[in-house]
Amino acid sequence: MNIPFNQSFPATRLRRLRQAGWIRALTAENTLTPSDLIWSMVVHDGNEPKIPVEAMPGMNRLNVAEAAAAAKRASQLGIPAIAIFPHINPAVKDEEGSESLNPDGLVPTAIKAMKDAAPDVGIICDVALDPFTSHGHDGLIDETGYVLNDETSAVLIEQALVQAEAGADVVAPSDMMDGRIGAIRAALEDAGHINTLILSYAAKYASGFYGPYREAIGSATALIGDKKTYQQNPANTDEALREVAMDIEEGADMVMVKPGLPYLDIVRRVSETFKIPTYAFQVSGEYAMIQAAAQNGWIDGERVMMETLLSFKRAGASGIITYFAETAAQKLA
Repeated sequence: MNIPFNQSFPATRLRRLRQAGWIRALTAENTLTPSDLIWSMVVHDGNEPKIPVEAMPGMNRLNVAEAAAAAKRASQLGIPAIAIFPHINPAVKDEEGSESLNPDGLVPTAIKAMKDAAPDVGIICDVALDPFTSHGHDGLIDETGYVLNDETSAVLIEQALVQAEAGADVVAPSDMMDGRIGAIRAALEDAGHINTLILSYAAKYASGFYGPYREAIGSATALIGDKKTYQQNPANTDEALREVAMDIEEGADMVMVKPGLPYLDIVRRVSETFKIPTYAFQVSGEYAMIQAAAQNGWIDGERVMMETLLSFKRAGASGIITYFAETAAQKLA
């Protein structure tokens, strides 16, 4: 077919840069590598190696031995760090979350085993009381159920010290108590843990996307009320910048936005405003939706997994905490 030349046709055809895989790779503005991933992992204190989490298809709670083996796989795959979250035996939970201070508890034991297995993999520990409390909140509560700020921070300091003593490379306060970053930083310095990093959950929203995680750690049925008095209002963006600024001033080395995909605008604002390592957490609800839709044949799960992970990099994230880390790293390899 002869098509007459049209003087008005654009001289620049952007599709030329999309016509083949090699040119798409050469002109890609963002790339995803295993070193961008932090493996989100739930550990339990039983003998069973793996316990499936019904609300998170394909995800298991791992016992300490399996967690150590997973750390070795992370090293082999080039995943630089693992963030561990505990499923605690309900028998040792109480209102004060006192098991969080046990130096021989699940978290310190897992830290030591994983560092012994893979010394080159960073271990990040959640600093919060919700896995340990009988009421499912991230802190101590008064008679009305209100989460107490300063009293909670005092316990979080001790929890962070227990984790650092066990060998955690990074402590990650996720509780959203005011002032806790500065208090933890001072305590770490006083105890000689000057190189222990703090990754602050600086912009953590009161989100509906956490439901599957609460099943994974066993706090779903325990939670009394909600967490709106301490986690951020999803309607707010400027407030997130205030939270991040405070935590940086108090000594945070890195900051996090949680959840991930619904808050990519916050990731962008934080990373551009503060020029500090900024991480996004692709939380349990995001993971579960992708897995469930894939199981039903509605989406190509692997393709959507990679697309969403890349979207965090495009938004400005330094890296992504995700339950997909192992699978994604295998595909990238």
